[in-house]
Amino acid sequence: MSGGSTQQSLRKALGAIKDSTSVGIAKVNSDFKDLDVAVLKATSHVERPPKEKHVRTLFAATSAVRPRADVASCIQALAKRLSKTQNWTVALKSLIVIHRTLREGDPTFREELLNYCVTRGQILNLSHFKDDSSPNAWDFSAWVRTYALFLEERLECFRVLKYDVEAERFSRMKELDTVDLLEQLPPLQQLLYRIMGCQPEGAAFSNYVIQYALNLVLKESIKLYQAISDGIINLVDKYFEMQRHDAVKALDIYRRTGQQNQKLSEFYEICKGFDFSRNLKFPSLEQPPSSFLSTMEDYVKEAPQQFTAICRDFSENYDDQKVLVIPALEYRKTVEYEEPPLPAEPSAEPSDTEIINPVPSNENTDLLVR
Repeated sequence: MSGGSTQQSLRKALGAIKDSTSVGIAKVNSDFKDLDVAVLKATSHVERPPKEKHVRTLFAATSAVRPRADVASCIQALAKRLSKTQNWTVALKSLIVIHRTLREGDPTFREELLNYCVTRGQILNLSHFKDDSSPNAWDFSAWVRTYALFLEERLECFRVLKYDVEAERFSRMKELDTVDLLEQLPPLQQLLYRIMGCQPEGAAFSNYVIQYALNLVLKESIKLYQAISDGIINLVDKYFEMQRHDAVKALDIYRRTGQQNQKLSEFYEICKGFDFSRNLKFPSLEQPPSSFLSTMEDYVKEAPQQFTAICRDFSENYDDQKVLVIPALEYRKTVEYEEPPLPAEPSAEPSDTEIINPVPSNENTDLLVR
């Protein structure tokens, strides 16, 4: 038996002992022993995807009908598993459990996960994770870090959009106005970049557990690409009516789409070599015509502009903010404001019949308040 095989067998045996010990401790010391045991078994050292029965147990434990304490306990157990382990299998299976619960579980899990990230820190920050037990483990660790970045971006995208693209039956992007399109398309494009970064390399390319996770990522990419495409079509329809500063943003988004389509096409070609991809319907990707891009660039040069001046009145009687929108025909012109006339000076000497009372020190002397 070779030294490498002996080391691998020893590593598997030690992993099994760790799993058995952790489960035994959870059964005795944990206040949520059923939940903790399910987490430990779903994220064991065994090099295969999480068992479905353990994943389903976690789905049930994090549903809306269960106390929030159960959901929080599940997230804490997964966070502890990720922070303590130096084994790529345990880390990857923990991320798979989180990903599947985000996709298939109750929204309660996502809400509590976001709260956890705000109060406790990023559970998915694995930038320093490394399993150096073997050369292959280095490749696996690199993919684990990339996968964690994608899931972290997925949460950030939901935080901005306030909805999950993957869970939408109908694309909202078709109905959004210009402001929402310019706000929501960039985070969706950033998420697509993270997906394309999940291309496995080296030993990771042929690992079954990594392929299992990559299949989940690919499924999301198809829905995400469709949402972005719907948004771009909507954006182009509104483009030639935009003010200049909106048109500049829209043009940048449109350019980025062309770049992403090329890279996404290459990513899909690689993924089509996997057996699991046979059941996936990859979208047909087309590059936007260069002539249309030139037309958009020409419009930016001539697009109308709008200056917005925000005036605030800090008087105690005017708490609301007043907004003055001033359209300018020539953007180089400076908008000038006329100073309000000063109040007339009181006469130096009052008439004999006029009685002037002194102003009490505690009375409001603001001339604007009557």
